Amino acid sequence: MATGLTLKELSKKEELLTHGHRMCAGCGAPIAVKMVLLATDYPVIAANATGCLEVSTCISEYTAWKIPWIHTAFENAAATISGVETMFRSLKKQGKIDGNVKFMAFGGDGGTYDIGLQSLSGAMERGHDMLYVCYDNGAYMNTGIQRSSATPMGADTTTCPAGSIIPGKPQKRKNLTKIMAAHNIPFSAQASPSHWTDLMKKVKKAHEIKGPKFLNIIAPCNRGWRSKTNDAIMLSRLAVNTCYWPLYEIEDGVTKITYTPKEKKPLVDFMKPQGRFKHLFAPENAELMKILQEQVDSDWEKLKRESECG
Repeated sequence: MATGLTLKELSKKEELLTHGHRMCAGCGAPIAVKMVLLATDYPVIAANATGCLEVSTCISEYTAWKIPWIHTAFENAAATISGVETMFRSLKKQGKIDGNVKFMAFGGDGGTYDIGLQSLSGAMERGHDMLYVCYDNGAYMNTGIQRSSATPMGADTTTCPAGSIIPGKPQKRKNLTKIMAAHNIPFSAQASPSHWTDLMKKVKKAHEIKGPKFLNIIAPCNRGWRSKTNDAIMLSRLAVNTCYWPLYEIEDGVTKITYTPKEKKPLVDFMKPQGRFKHLFAPENAELMKILQEQVDSDWEKLKRESECG
């Protein structure tokens, strides 16, 4: 039985996010979005919150999207697509339309964790049959690398600059994947473009589940992370193998780790290639580095316990 996940099978599929967009060279977001759309076997309608992905893939009358695509405001991508999904159900009930269409929303962490959280929470609570995909690059990259609630503790941003007053962002990042699961939705998961089969399997699974689904994908930003333009996959893999970004899913309240590193790497391996953490390697920040490692270790051990209980 064909799964649609072999490289041979994928090579025959049409890319629904094409080349020619104006995302930065090496950006993790379009890589993730291409994978999501390649894993989708149904007709798709998508809403896209304002952000890097939106402004760079649809310039004036030119678009890189080969699906019905709606640019919506920063704060209401989930509300927009939930309205489209409701309209579709109504028209189908009236016998005016037929078929099986999947409804998706895309947003960065600024438009998902922060500005769009209210409409996202509402759409999840109401139970719309939709999949919300967050590409998490850890800051408001489109507007100047300002901190978001997805920004990791200690990272240098333009609104939490590392210096003599603070060593970067002082707060721990928000765990939105678990916040979405707490809405009692049937499926919430984390994925990484470095582990593409895991990512695409989660998309396929989500589309077969009725109701609201949430997928959080790490998307390295070389501009904001101060990393090399060809490091997106390497950094996303290190995020997984250090357990900074563990791969797991919560289906009907049951937590399952979908990938366990053969050798858990120290967090510094993920941080070293990124200029946003450069200041943390100074001797005076040694204690903070220790705290950051302890936080990752604690979160990973807690996730393993939750998975074992499931």
